Amino acid sequence: MRYLTAGESHGPQLTAIIEGLPAQLPLTAEMINKELKRRQGGHGRGRRMQIETDTVEIVSGVRHGKTLGSPVALVVKNDDWKHWTNVMGIEPIEETDEVKRQISRPRPGHADLNGGMKYGHRDLRNVLERSSARETTVRVAVGAVAKQLLAQLGIEMVSHVTEIGGIKVNPESYTGKSVAEIREAVEKDAVYCADPSVTQRMTDLIDETKKNGDSIGGTVEVIVEGMPAGIGSYVHYDRKLDAKIAASVMSINAFKGVEFGLGFEMARKPGSQVHDEILWNEAEGYTRKTNNLGGFEGGMTTGMPIVVRGVMKPIPTLYKPLQSVDIETKEPFQASIERSDSCAVPAASIVAEHVVAWEVANALLEQFDADQLPRLQANIADYLTYTKEY
Repeated sequence: MRYLTAGESHGPQLTAIIEGLPAQLPLTAEMINKELKRRQGGHGRGRRMQIETDTVEIVSGVRHGKTLGSPVALVVKNDDWKHWTNVMGIEPIEETDEVKRQISRPRPGHADLNGGMKYGHRDLRNVLERSSARETTVRVAVGAVAKQLLAQLGIEMVSHVTEIGGIKVNPESYTGKSVAEIREAVEKDAVYCADPSVTQRMTDLIDETKKNGDSIGGTVEVIVEGMPAGIGSYVHYDRKLDAKIAASVMSINAFKGVEFGLGFEMARKPGSQVHDEILWNEAEGYTRKTNNLGGFEGGMTTGMPIVVRGVMKPIPTLYKPLQSVDIETKEPFQASIERSDSCAVPAASIVAEHVVAWEVANALLEQFDADQLPRLQANIADYLTYTKEY
């Protein structure tokens, strides 16, 4: 599969085209909309989430609730477009009007300055409109489609927040629980956390940070259950599935690091406490005594749950001024903003879940005959029987 997104933050709509989905996959707008709603939630979101209520339109590739095998086009219209038609209009405008609207002051931590240099834009709005995290809206929509496919294959997943501003969850609060059990806890929580004992401390810190005109980051975790062993490849660097997942997580706005399983903790442990010993029994086939490697060996799945975490920096759109330089006058100024999230970590966990869903689904479609869903299901069932008896 592959997909392409288009659209600007304050443009008329965001668009995605997905190619390569199997035919006969059940798909409706409501299946996608419930995931978009999750992305807009979480304690710490700003006023933009009150302006926009994201819903998707499926405009091609689906008939009577099932995919056709042809490209699927998704559209998310921007409710706030009516207030931006002059600023973001497609048609040329008078030069005097254009000058009035130019943004020449890059914000630290954003793509403004570097993007302006790269593409030769003197008006930095041409950069910030596309580099905005608003684009993740349609990536969640695309990932929601991938999740529907995975569910049809018996593969379930969940994301949750593991740290905000230095406040960490206790892993024992969810260790040993199924994806469904973790999801039940997360969906009730204000910050999408599986450990309710830290929720109040996190929300209090978010509120305090907002009051101070600052922002905070954190870490999120995605867990995928039900993946067969041997998905991905050790043969070439660009076919390693863990590498693809890492790249997808790093592609999310403001994410600066990725780890699997024990992650960086492995640097502080001997090998005897890291590697997952192999077991076998007639009922389950091959399993592992532990899952320290997060479901991967040699770029391939082991059959254990995939466990991947990403770290999100504090978002750089602040009420508190930061120093920058005007690209026209070269004079210093204090960059600040009036509308911002103080913490977007809960929402980012939803984005992470959906970009991982895409990579996992795509890896299965690369490995198995997948023109139609029934054949894909049969092929994976045969493969699971084979790996169990191998």
